[in-house]
Amino acid sequence: MHYSIAFILQIRYHKKHHLSFHIMKITKKGTQKNIFTVRRARPGAGLGLFATADIPKHTFVIEYTGEKITNAEADRRGGRYLFNINSKWTIDGKEHRNTARYINHSCDPNCESRIVGGKVKIFAIKNITAGEELAYDYGTEYFEEFLKPHGCRCDMCHILRK
Repeated sequence: MHYSIAFILQIRYHKKHHLSFHIMKITKKGTQKNIFTVRRARPGAGLGLFATADIPKHTFVIEYTGEKITNAEADRRGGRYLFNINSKWTIDGKEHRNTARYINHSCDPNCESRIVGGKVKIFAIKNITAGEELAYDYGTEYFEEFLKPHGCRCDMCHILRK
């Protein structure tokens, strides 16, 4: 039997004005399950996407979504949420409803991106435990342009700087 799945976004304000988002999966039978939460990764870092349940290695995690635009239009717009899918097309994932945009870069990632049928899919490349932040390597071009000038803030680099 095929069930349609919908996602809802639940926003919570915490003490000290911390904000977290909980992405819940609703099945046709009305079952609710928190699958991700968006919250501050660590002091000085932005928001990150965290697993609320264990995710086995090789599992499809989430799709990076957004407006499909030409690479020429992507060059014109610029921005941090542009995901190149081939020599002609880019996904502009700047909209907040693109939950995958909250996945941060890591030099020691637990996820990877794959282009499947013109879509950007994120898969677990390690077993991910509940509470762990999802991260993948953004690639050399993004790293050089956006991360290197300010210093990489991934967990691995944070540990190495200590």
